[in-house]
Order: sequence, then structure tokens, then C-alpha cells
Amino acid sequence: MEIYYGWLILAGVLIVLEIFTEGFLICWFGIGALIAMITSFFAPENYLLQIIVFTVVSIILVLFTRKFAKKVAPNDVPSNVYTILGKKAIVTTEIDNATGKGQIKVDGDIWSAKSESGEKIPVDSSVEILRIDGVKVVVK
Repeated sequence: MEIYYGWLILAGVLIVLEIFTEGFLICWFGIGALIAMITSFFAPENYLLQIIVFTVVSIILVLFTRKFAKKVAPNDVPSNVYTILGKKAIVTTEIDNATGKGQIKVDGDIWSAKSESGEKIPVDSSVEILRIDGVKVVVK
């Protein structure tokens, strides 16, 4: 089997993998493999040169196209989670920071909650959502 087949298969696998990932990263290595494949036509026995070309081209593409990739596929997709801040909610499961238990209902959704002051808050109490701390809302 000729070496250029190996580079072509690697390029195809990397570009197909890009379809299943977020952002543009893996495809640049696929393009690097295509350039290494072209290099293999001119230097078929020089594997070290082909690997160097693959590595350098891939790194250059990653570094110089990072800004473009962020514009096309931003990773920081905004969420509506912050729309609940300041809203009133009803406690559905007693909030007890000591045991880590507690839930509230706001806008029809159930959220895990903890008390800002550390006090227990009984079921059916009305609370205000202050902030989000990890996966829990902080209420008072």
C-alpha cells in the first residue's frame, strides 16, 4: 500500500470526525494530512518530512484560524438560565444546606436550590432567586 493512501484515509477520518464535534479543530488536522499526502507524491520515501509537514501545517491552521472558527462556531452559546434571576419561586422540597437538599419551582421548572443564609426554608415558602451557583440556585 502506498503511503499516500494512509494520509488520505487519515484525512478522511479526521474530517468525518469533525462533523461529530463542536467547533473547528479536527478538520485542520485533516487538511494537514491532505497536505502531507501531497508531499508524499514528491518525497515518497521521506516519512519524516511528511510527518513534519503534517504537524507544521496542522499547527499553523489551528493557530491562524482560531479567530475565524470562534466566529463561525462560538462555544459560548447563551442560555436562558439567567432569566430566572430576581424571580419569585415556591419551595417544593425543604431547603437544607446541611444535607444539600432543596428544590424550588419557578416558571414551571424545578430547580435544585440552597439558602443564601444557610437557614432551612420549609415547603410552600415563597423565595427570591438571587444567583446561580453551579447547578443550584441561591435563594432568600
